[in-house]
Amino acid sequence: MTETITSSGAGGTDGLGVGPGLDLGLGLAELKRAWVEGWVVSRAAAPPVEEPWGFTVDVGLVPQVRRYVLPDADEGLVRMFMRTVTAPGTWIKCFLEPEIVEAWLAPGWALDTPGFLMATRLAPVPEPRCPGGYRLRTWTRGGLTRALVTTGDHAFAARGQIAVPAPGAAAVIDQIETAPDHQRHGLGSLVMHTLCNAAAAAGSPAAVLGATTEGRALYEHLGWTSYGPLTGAVLTPPA
Repeated sequence: MTETITSSGAGGTDGLGVGPGLDLGLGLAELKRAWVEGWVVSRAAAPPVEEPWGFTVDVGLVPQVRRYVLPDADEGLVRMFMRTVTAPGTWIKCFLEPEIVEAWLAPGWALDTPGFLMATRLAPVPEPRCPGGYRLRTWTRGGLTRALVTTGDHAFAARGQIAVPAPGAAAVIDQIETAPDHQRHGLGSLVMHTLCNAAAAAGSPAAVLGATTEGRALYEHLGWTSYGPLTGAVLTPPA
């Protein structure tokens, strides 16, 4: 495991180690696969099982026991899963507009909040500056680098993580969060800068993530490009 700690006042620039996200060297199908392969490392889920229609991922949590990722979903495929799946906590992830998937929902199924598949190129840049009054800590274990920002008295301020599933593979950013009381201090950008630098140093040529509507604005500001919707649906427990 490697670890670094940076206190406020560290030198650096605010430039993110990314490019415009238009020439990734990856097609859309490869971006979808990269997101799946990095997500399972980030969440310590089982390796994805490739299927004729996409991927099966065993997650092993009560809210999400298993997920089916459908890179090229259509109505027949989505309805088939919703008709045959019986275990609550089973998710379907596909790359269609939520309004389309909503029209196909079977009883007991609910849509997740809207998401977006985003990506960018990576290149190392000088270490970012940690704002005054905050402390940045990073550590890496098993292909996963975490960044944690705390206040001077160790209260939580922001966090995030990035997975590199294999040497030279696209990285996947995940779990970006800033505490409400610490927003608008540049902490989200600091975490993103730090994680992208770590992946670039590990040899990743590009990074992928699944963004919320709120997160998309930050990522676009940092040079990321949206490649389309990322929609989830879950079979909820019986009332």
